[in-house]
Amino acid sequence: MMIILNRFKEKTFLSCLFLIGWPVYMLSFTGEAYGQSKIEKAKPNIVFLISEDNSKHFMKLFDSNGVETPNIEKMLQSGLLYPNAFSNAPVCSVARSTLISGTLTTRTGMYLHRKIKIAPMPEGLEMFPAYLRKAGYYTTNNYKKDYNAVEKENVWDNSSKKAAWQNRPDKNQPFFHQETFHESHESRLHFSNDVMANHKVSDNPAQVFLFPQFPNTPLFRYTVAYHRDKIREIDAWVGKKLEELSDSGELENTFVFYFGDHGGVLPGSKGYLFETGLNVPLVVRIPENYKHLSPYKPKERPQAFVSFIDFAPTVLHLAGLEVPKQMDGNPFLGSGLKRASLESRDETYGHADRFDEKYEMLRSIRKGKWKYIRSYQPYYPDGLQNNYRYKMMAFASWRELYKEGQLNTEQAAFFMEKPVERLYNLEDDPYEINNLAGEEKEILKELRDRLNTWMMEKNDLGFFPENVLVNRALNNPVGFGIKQHKKIKQLIKISEWATADWAEVKDRVIETIMHGEEMERYWAYTVACTFGEKVKPDYHKFPDYESESVPIVQLSAITLSGRVGANNPMPDLIEWLNQSKDPVANLIALNTLVYFKDHTPYGTNFNSDSLQLKVENDEVIRRLKYLDGTW
Repeated sequence: MMIILNRFKEKTFLSCLFLIGWPVYMLSFTGEAYGQSKIEKAKPNIVFLISEDNSKHFMKLFDSNGVETPNIEKMLQSGLLYPNAFSNAPVCSVARSTLISGTLTTRTGMYLHRKIKIAPMPEGLEMFPAYLRKAGYYTTNNYKKDYNAVEKENVWDNSSKKAAWQNRPDKNQPFFHQETFHESHESRLHFSNDVMANHKVSDNPAQVFLFPQFPNTPLFRYTVAYHRDKIREIDAWVGKKLEELSDSGELENTFVFYFGDHGGVLPGSKGYLFETGLNVPLVVRIPENYKHLSPYKPKERPQAFVSFIDFAPTVLHLAGLEVPKQMDGNPFLGSGLKRASLESRDETYGHADRFDEKYEMLRSIRKGKWKYIRSYQPYYPDGLQNNYRYKMMAFASWRELYKEGQLNTEQAAFFMEKPVERLYNLEDDPYEINNLAGEEKEILKELRDRLNTWMMEKNDLGFFPENVLVNRALNNPVGFGIKQHKKIKQLIKISEWATADWAEVKDRVIETIMHGEEMERYWAYTVACTFGEKVKPDYHKFPDYESESVPIVQLSAITLSGRVGANNPMPDLIEWLNQSKDPVANLIALNTLVYFKDHTPYGTNFNSDSLQLKVENDEVIRRLKYLDGTW
């Protein structure tokens, strides 16, 4: 049954028809005479066009140093450009898990890349296309998913390389379509010397803009130029997809979101909480037939901060559906939203934990022009070995130049110990070079407190080592977090001791190690590790690591022995690994072993033959291949 109504009929009647699922259409009159009319779907189509691995910094629409993207720019003639759009995490699986669930993955257990154990969706929450499908939408994905959560069969009508909105059985059926452009992925920069010698790039490499932290070498310049051509390919692909919508007559019925799935792929971007890893390009084309659902006019550039937790709520709101309470974000398009309220949004939160085999816990908050990054294991340098990253020749050359002493301070920072806290004024310092943590004390404290409050409210599971999560939490991560709320709050307080002076906190650290429960001891040791050699005069007050009964806490105690310079930790680490029966804990320990091997004098005589591990996950294999030189 089809009912046709004039656009100006009673809204309540329309709402009732939506609820019972009838295919409602609205008669819209255009032109000067009533005789010029057209039929318009009452529910808009929605399309996500997602490019892999590119931040906003390479498109001239967003950055003066970027390349021209005429097709994406054309979207702006009928759309909006969001300069403050952010992935909450700078890597594919975590970012995409955030998008599909509308949740902060540190709360829902989906925040580790790659997944060792998959997490369930929060109780009572579906992946957002399932709600659209129940409401009558045809849902398709072509074709990347990469979710760290259990996906039910009710999410997609079709998810494959052949999935297309054009295949819906009823051409009057509204659709949600998601499609990914893969040619901008990190792997495309894993080119060889032969490619560099023979493949001509569009830009003159000698003239491309280099981020200030990059060494000024022909290889880096060519890599940047090569990536800029990938941005041009993205633009051509977007143009093709818009043309398909136009040719079908669906363009003015369709909200088209173009965005990157997280930040860029050049060294120090993907996998890191800098703006080049988080700040994505976002342009939303507003269809003529649904411009009443936008609080902004075409060509505007909303300053509202939007992040990936907001995308699912926005799609559901545009479709006239209720946003589930379990989602962490808020709509930024749709009926009833006020510009003033949207423009007051000026915060976003970021998180980084494990990327493949590389561990380190970091959190960030950006508020307006200020960016705060908190490193919980700052002794691990950003440049710690990550096999996949170092397949890129530019990445590998950066490390070699560091070893040869050919980098300046800004360029070398990537391979050195980090500050516990960093604060940047992004208006003056867009590439996060000048740390103002020692100067802007009030702003630092405000952002630190806001971040701590956010983590407490959201029950951040990052305060539990991954082996604890796998063994105790991932059957019901949200429930575990709720149950452990008071404990998480306590662990955050302990971790904050690292932001003070050692003399001020040493008694509390030692007391907690002597008498705290296991996770409190774990974090007290982690705090002590951040102080390194400053702890050495008090190290005799710490218990011997062998007296610790919990293996993961014992591992932290061994780490501390090396950090303070008390003894070579490598033999103890190897013995610990050879005795451990927990493959996830082994991965954590191998991270520490690689740190001591590559970034301290302790690794000089390391022999991989001394490791006798039972291998039970792919990430351990990655570490062992690196250690034995076969990676």
